[in-house]
Amino acid sequence: MTQSEQHQLIQQLKDLSYLMKGNDLYDFEMLAKRDKDDEDLDELSRQHLIEMLEKYKALKPKPKVKNPFA
Repeated sequence: MTQSEQHQLIQQLKDLSYLMKGNDLYDFEMLAKRDKDDEDLDELSRQHLIEMLEKYKALKPKPKVKNPFA
């Protein structure tokens, strides 16, 4: 994973950080700080970011769409 891909993961998770609680929020904040300092994340940290992204994308509320026929 390149530095730019890592940064994109962090940015996507920032948009979902309002859903995070407890250890996930703490872990994300630590990984975001490491990304801000331009550190390369190890494979375990990257995998944890990917797992969190999958988890919180599923929890993200869907936008309500108005029915054009109503």
